[in-house]
Amino acid sequence: MDQASALRELVRRENMAGNRQADARRQDEINRSIRVIAITSGKGGVGKTNIAVNLAYALSVMNRKVMIMDADMGLANVDIVLGLAPKYNLFHVLTGEKSLQDIIVRGPGGITILPASSGIEAMADLAKGYKLALLDELNALKERPNFMLVDTAAGIAGNVTYFNLAAKEIVVVTSPEATSMTDAYALMKILYQNYARKRFRLIVNMVKHQGEAMEVFKRLRHAMDRFLNIQIELLGYVLYDEKFKEVIKRQKALTELYPHSPASKCIYGIAEKVCGEIPERVENGSLVFFGETGVQHGHG
Repeated sequence: MDQASALRELVRRENMAGNRQADARRQDEINRSIRVIAITSGKGGVGKTNIAVNLAYALSVMNRKVMIMDADMGLANVDIVLGLAPKYNLFHVLTGEKSLQDIIVRGPGGITILPASSGIEAMADLAKGYKLALLDELNALKERPNFMLVDTAAGIAGNVTYFNLAAKEIVVVTSPEATSMTDAYALMKILYQNYARKRFRLIVNMVKHQGEAMEVFKRLRHAMDRFLNIQIELLGYVLYDEKFKEVIKRQKALTELYPHSPASKCIYGIAEKVCGEIPERVENGSLVFFGETGVQHGHG
């Protein structure tokens, strides 16, 4: 009996040690992987940049290094939302005047920002050479984040599809408005039919309650199931919050100033979710930042 008890105790300890090692390996994999997430939308005015900025701050509170790339190249938004005044931006990098390291701006919570330009027509639809130069600059970046959030422009223009393809994960932001849902569907349809991207995650912004978010998700998923072979997952929703009006005027992050407001709680919930997961590997053939796969597609 004593020997049997001792054997059971030994097995129990070995199992515990094995579980600890597995947990440590899983956490190490989470910490080492650079999550490049495109925050995108089919329509403007759905709060996409606010989602990106506030999610970045929430992730920084969770001790993650976060970088935001303002990929609305012709109409910069991230620096405006945060009240920053960068001296240089991605235009100066692509023209060879500055390196990517030179233009990095520090934001709240230690997040870093790669600011875009405003009012420069050539940046609104980047030439292929500029796109490849940007990939090279990113691959050479010494300061590697845990998360890079790519805040794309709205719509389906060339830059939007390019930056969505360059990200490992695509998060589509929509609101309950019919036009917003229609445009979100159109964006995902184009990325699937023209570029074979099959997996999307959805954030429903400015909802009155959880039920409204679920209704939006169900309607989009039904359309996907009926017409397209696309995986769509509800990453989360963000409640309509009057505090947003105040923080927009003050050019601050809601998650920084009002962490316990309804919308902030939703965004922190989304941040907790993404922090705890190991992402699936990106589909083969995609353009990818940080050099994990080469440039396979021939699309300009």
